[in-house]
Amino acid sequence: PPPTSMSETTFEPTIGAMEISAGDTAWMLTSSAMVLLMTPGLAFFYGGLVNDRNVLNTIMMSFISMGVVAVPWMVVGFSLAFGSGGGAFIGDFSYSGLAGLEERVWPGTKIPALVFVVFQMTFAVIGAAIISGAVVERMRFSAYIIFIVIWSLLVYAPICHWVWGPSGWIEALGAKDFAGGCVVHMSSSVSALVLAKLIGPRIRHGKKEEAQPHNVPFLILGAALLWFGWSGFNGGSALAADSVAALALINTYQAAGSSLIAWTLLERWRYHRWSSVGAVTGAIVGLVAITPSAGYVTPISACLIGLISVVLVYPSFQVNYGIDDSLDAFPCHGVSGFVGTVLTGFFAKQGGLFYGGGFHLVGVQLLAALAVAIFAASMSMLIYGAMRSSWCPDRCRGRSRWCCQQRRRG
Repeated sequence: PPPTSMSETTFEPTIGAMEISAGDTAWMLTSSAMVLLMTPGLAFFYGGLVNDRNVLNTIMMSFISMGVVAVPWMVVGFSLAFGSGGGAFIGDFSYSGLAGLEERVWPGTKIPALVFVVFQMTFAVIGAAIISGAVVERMRFSAYIIFIVIWSLLVYAPICHWVWGPSGWIEALGAKDFAGGCVVHMSSSVSALVLAKLIGPRIRHGKKEEAQPHNVPFLILGAALLWFGWSGFNGGSALAADSVAALALINTYQAAGSSLIAWTLLERWRYHRWSSVGAVTGAIVGLVAITPSAGYVTPISACLIGLISVVLVYPSFQVNYGIDDSLDAFPCHGVSGFVGTVLTGFFAKQGGLFYGGGFHLVGVQLLAALAVAIFAASMSMLIYGAMRSSWCPDRCRGRSRWCCQQRRRG
């Protein structure tokens, strides 16, 4: 039978065109395109939230990752994440430049290895783009590019190996991350929060006029593209066009729908008005929360995860961390990803607490989430510190943020 997640494979690609399924390949090609579309969707989502002086810069901070992350992923990133000779913490260089993968089938699947490479590349791209949400409106574009390139290789690739790669230590513990709650959302949002702290707040941070979204239709368009792309993000993580993909798809929609309703009603109760920004925020929170468990839970459980995530995540949007997280990247992706990861330990049909599995899976999920957060935070501090040292280009050394005049001009 096909694997039920990206981690449930062996890792020696085999040769043989007869092993390729046209249906599975078509679905994975489509899913890859859908996930790639999420990055422009995120650009519109973030672009609608910022001040109108900074919308183009904000959109480009997402869009640029489609180049500066995709190319290093092909050169060495994929090999570091999925190479089989590195051990429990990192891959190797056996797939550098995608050597030897052109005519092979990815193990445990019926799709070409290069299709799997492309699918995984789109995850790395959107993960890097999420980081921009915490540092827009004050981080220099050149410094941001250098950071996400290094981050994709030294933070994202190792975490990907831990959870989905051969002999990854988190996967060996039995942790479940169907489509990237830890790998994508927690790693990127924790790094974003650390980077925001190190760079410092925006000028006039906290002023009401600076906090208002400049273009709500952009925001809704971006959320719609993200929701559409999440169909491939979660559905494609089954790596086949089968019942697991169907389950992941219906769970994705149910969790997003239930969280959208709950968030909208909560905003209506609190502020006595309907909020379009609140509605799309609720949907994104539900989509993030269901990502770790999309292929492991029932549709009813997916609805409950969506509802519970709103109850637990909504207060995090109201907390003042003392850090200028420009567009709430951390609560939206980090807290939601953490909640979804832990709830997987309760609702998973195999090993979940509510299905007679005891607290073992809950503990494993909690350990995995904390390990990813600690590693992402520590490495992000090291990367930023290195960027300020003498080996970085002059334009980045000590100048990772805009000056006051540039900030006012946009």
